[in-house]
Amino acid sequence: MALLDLLGRRWSLRVLWELREQPLTSRALRAACDDVSPTVLQTRLSELRDAGLVDHEAGRGYGLTPLGRELLVAFMPLYEFAGRWAEHA
Repeated sequence: MALLDLLGRRWSLRVLWELREQPLTSRALRAACDDVSPTVLQTRLSELRDAGLVDHEAGRGYGLTPLGRELLVAFMPLYEFAGRWAEHA
């Protein structure tokens, strides 16, 4: 339930999704997330770091940890289902 609570918070899934391909700086991540407020973004990044899903590397920015990548792999079937569902909705 703790994971679902974390992922259900506004912007959590979006942050993880935007980090799926490469690390991003805070500024680039904010732009990718449609200009989420800096305060909310930093709060989510802190929570995701505490959960072991995101880390920060000086000079590279924020990126997914191996555990964060594993979570996105687990979410891919749901993402694919959502695409099929959207065609019928």
